[in-house]
Amino acid sequence: MTPAFSSWHAFFAMGGYAFYVWLAVACTLIPLIGLVLHTLLTRRRLLAEIRQREARERRIRAAKSKKATAEAAGESL
Repeated sequence: MTPAFSSWHAFFAMGGYAFYVWLAVACTLIPLIGLVLHTLLTRRRLLAEIRQREARERRIRAAKSKKATAEAAGESL
C-alpha cells in the first residue's frame, strides 16, 4: 500500500486545491464546535435554573411546615 501524499507539504497543499479543501473543513468544523459549545452552555444554565427552582421549592415547603407547626402549637394552647 502506498501513501496518498509523499510529504506533509503535499498533504496540506491537497494537489493544488488546498484553499477549497481547508475552507470546506473549516466551514464544517466551526459550526460543529459552536454547536457543541452552545449545547454545553445551555445544559449548564438549565441545570443551574433547576437547582435554583428546587431550592426555592424547599424553602417554600419549609416555611409552610414551620407555619403549620406554629399554628398547631398556638391552637393547642
